[in-house]
Amino acid sequence: MPPKMSGKVVLITGAARGIGAQTARELARRGATLSLIGLEPGELEAVAEELGEGHTWFEADVTDPDSLQAAVEATATAHGRIDAVIANAGLAPFGTVRSGDPHSFTKTIDVNLNGVFHTARLALPHVIEQRGYILVVSSLSAFAPIGGMAAYTASKAGAEALASALASEVGHLGVAVGSAHPSWIDTDLVRDASADLPSFRRMRQRLPWPMHATTTVEQCGTAFADAVQRRARRVYVPRPIMLMHWLRNLPASKLVTRLMAPTVRKLMPQMEREVASLGRSLSERNQTLQGSPKQDAAEHSRG
Repeated sequence: MPPKMSGKVVLITGAARGIGAQTARELARRGATLSLIGLEPGELEAVAEELGEGHTWFEADVTDPDSLQAAVEATATAHGRIDAVIANAGLAPFGTVRSGDPHSFTKTIDVNLNGVFHTARLALPHVIEQRGYILVVSSLSAFAPIGGMAAYTASKAGAEALASALASEVGHLGVAVGSAHPSWIDTDLVRDASADLPSFRRMRQRLPWPMHATTTVEQCGTAFADAVQRRARRVYVPRPIMLMHWLRNLPASKLVTRLMAPTVRKLMPQMEREVASLGRSLSERNQTLQGSPKQDAAEHSRG
């Protein structure tokens, strides 16, 4: 019996490491052909080589429609089709609204929300042709926001809403759209934040179950691959996160606010001091990949 995804071409953004790379491994194991998109050519090439012959990679920035379109068209040319897309590229800055870097906030919206829009829009002609599937990677944070992650929460809530709207727009064309809602996944992104900010570690520890659970990247990759294979409308990692979706008003309720008040009162000022001391709101890895948000803003103003 051939593998269940045999003959299917899947394009993944943010595929150089973490969830994107692991999902690619799992889909390749099931017979899919992968097109890996991201900003780290060395890492992308290494993952593609690990997957074996027939897989491709292209360097592209999801906030730059021209480079992303080139990657999408190169994928279609190399493989003859695009059956599924996983819009996975994302940033997770830290800092409060009061003291956070405004350029990091707008950069996060650009990557996590506008990047999803560009990815879906540019890939849709090919996905429609195959009556395929698009998986938008949102987050638990979309319906269970916590302090110190306003930019991430806002962007992921927007990504969830975009996925829902898109699903209603393209369903009659035979295209299915899903949104993925992982909690804390053991990736570089989460480890970097934990290493940089003691307040972040303590905040996670004080969150109620299932909001504080950490899942391996292997489990997450399997869940995402299952979602692509099933054309799932929603996927939760871990599965109990589904409860938070059903009770999505609970994290912002008066009861939870009162329970978390002593922790928040202490840890939010601590986080503000830690971020100020770091001199950055992104991890060093993401800061390098994305460039300085302040420099980006200055370059755009000169353009």
